[in-house]
Amino acid sequence: MNKVKQLKALGMGMSLPFWGAMAFSLPSAIAVLSPSAAQSLQLADGTVSFAQAPQLLKASTPHIGAAFRGADYYFTFRIPEDAGEPLQQLTFAQRKGLEQIDFRLGPTRAYPSRQRKQSIALVATTDAQQQTTVRFDEPILPGETITISLKAKRNPNLGGVYLFGVTAFPAGEKAQGQFLGYGRLHFFRAGGGGRG
Repeated sequence: MNKVKQLKALGMGMSLPFWGAMAFSLPSAIAVLSPSAAQSLQLADGTVSFAQAPQLLKASTPHIGAAFRGADYYFTFRIPEDAGEPLQQLTFAQRKGLEQIDFRLGPTRAYPSRQRKQSIALVATTDAQQQTTVRFDEPILPGETITISLKAKRNPNLGGVYLFGVTAFPAGEKAQGQFLGYGRLHFFRAGGGGRG
């Protein structure tokens, strides 16, 4: 990798916006916590990666009350035209919060931006580390914008900021994951506000 590409890899995505449950943007210095671009489509060993990684545009929920049951969490992604590879799966891992949030996998949905009635076929699973993976039956093509809806069993009893790290994987038998950043949700206790 030459110096120009090295600088590009370090600088990509530094203005990528993230949104909280209250629909406000965070400063760009906080929003981006990792590089967002891979420099090659296929490595020598056959590993496939994005030329330009998908972007996590927004994380939100209309259900911000602590202990609310069956809350929906929405994560919106854009796959750039120059991604080089379609998006095959996304992995969500809680990285901050006073309690672990568990999801009901059955109601997990994906749909094209602004088309909630049009569902995208997928399979959702959770591993031993409590990471939730959403794998699409058909990869999402570059240029598309989609929203994932995860249904929590309930919101945490303790309010505050909860962060979910998201990693994207392109299609391919040997796919290299790309960390996209954190989706931020803020929950509030009735009469007490949030902590954190």
